[in-house]
Amino acid sequence: MEEIQTWIEQLVEACGVTGDAVNFVTHGILVVVAFALAFLAGWLCRKLLIPLVLKLTSKTEARWDDVMLSERVLLSACSIVPAVVIWQLLPWTFYDFPVIREMLARLTAIYITVMSARTVIVFTDSLKQLESKSQRSARQQYMHTLCGVLKIIVIFIAVIVVVAIIIDKNPATLFAGLGAASAILMLAFQDTIKGLVAGIRLTSNDMLHVGDWITVPSAGANGRVEDITLTTVKVRNFDNTIVTIAPQTLVDGSFQNWIGMEQNQGRKQSRRIYFDFRSIHLDDDGTANITKFRQHLEQWLSDNPKVMADKNPLVRQAEASQGGCCLELTFWLYAQAWNDFEHDTADIMEYVFAASNNYGLRIYQQFPNQDVEH
Repeated sequence: MEEIQTWIEQLVEACGVTGDAVNFVTHGILVVVAFALAFLAGWLCRKLLIPLVLKLTSKTEARWDDVMLSERVLLSACSIVPAVVIWQLLPWTFYDFPVIREMLARLTAIYITVMSARTVIVFTDSLKQLESKSQRSARQQYMHTLCGVLKIIVIFIAVIVVVAIIIDKNPATLFAGLGAASAILMLAFQDTIKGLVAGIRLTSNDMLHVGDWITVPSAGANGRVEDITLTTVKVRNFDNTIVTIAPQTLVDGSFQNWIGMEQNQGRKQSRRIYFDFRSIHLDDDGTANITKFRQHLEQWLSDNPKVMADKNPLVRQAEASQGGCCLELTFWLYAQAWNDFEHDTADIMEYVFAASNNYGLRIYQQFPNQDVEH
């Protein structure tokens, strides 16, 4: 390096420059050379190295290398290369200006730290693309949460290193001094810590996945889970409104997950209907008309194409009340979508209401100033 500096000084003097101007012109040329080398290094990485790596990963059958060595990750990593070249050439470029050299060295070190942290974060985000299904398994969701934790740790370390560079201290010294400030940090990041713990509980216990249909009455949520992070669970309701819920809310409270219903390919329905006691009587064969009606409904439900016959539809005698004699219908419908499920239920109950009259049964109905309508 010293030989190059001497050669450039001699070249400047040969061009007719004399006195203090020689030093300034020499430094200017060295700065231009340093920036040119840095630009060349970055250009070679983007134009040669990245296409080569992408070509090699595309030829493999594995998917993980395409994700972990994606173009976005490689571009972020290549953005560090020019700064590293500048940082290495600073002592050679500003050999006569120690103050400027020190200031630029700190700025370059800060840039390298920030871009390195950004590269790790981009790499961490790319791991989420390894999920091939819309619904994450417990292991995949746990990895998703772990990536969020890793990003927080990387950002925290980067901030400490940048502060250490600015105040010219050893980063290890700052990390050692954080023990006294741990209480303040826990207070400042208490929501994040609670969200982290709650997120780990949700994933480790396999309570929630992306794509699940959940109902959270306290939060006004009734729809599909779109995303799960350390601090939020995003739910898209069926009216396309989006509700954001804290994981802590789901863990501390209660929510309904419909994944079991969807996996069983059916949805349960239970309805009650009350009959006037005075309309119940014995037919000529000695069988009560309500018994015949109950048996008819069970057979009709079993033959109904909208009802899952293998789930054994049940029409039973429930506890009587002031409303009259109660029959409870329990059956499973094939339809799971909200509209289809409600319409199929309505079709069945409307038939029950109409068919009861064929057996001489009157549905209990109370009117003002009148107990029973005959």
